[in-house]
Amino acid sequence: MSNVRLDKWLWAVRLYKTRSQAAEACKSGKVKINGINAKPSREIMVDEEITVHSGGFTKRVRVKKAVKNRVSAALVPELMEDLTPAEELEKQQIMRQLNYEKRSRGTGRPTKKERRIIDKLKRDL
Repeated sequence: MSNVRLDKWLWAVRLYKTRSQAAEACKSGKVKINGINAKPSREIMVDEEITVHSGGFTKRVRVKKAVKNRVSAALVPELMEDLTPAEELEKQQIMRQLNYEKRSRGTGRPTKKERRIIDKLKRDL
């Protein structure tokens, strides 16, 4: 299986939730192959390095195997090798912790006023 579109592969290995999101990211220049912007229809090859910019983070992966169909999360390491630098992973972990909201059990949904305060706090980060 060597003829696999880039957008289809990005979706298959779960880098994007939908194929249309993967295609849009390619069109907007957020996906590069070996440092060069890539179109969604570009066919990928084994051992190519793909860089994905998403949500303020940069993820680098190497293609191990080209697949057309979406696979389970447990099979993803067989299809790609994660080359993301440790600094990017730490940055992503810190942002997850900052965006985490904890509400006491039984308090229900936030009121409109509480939601405005939460949104303001998130914007100011």
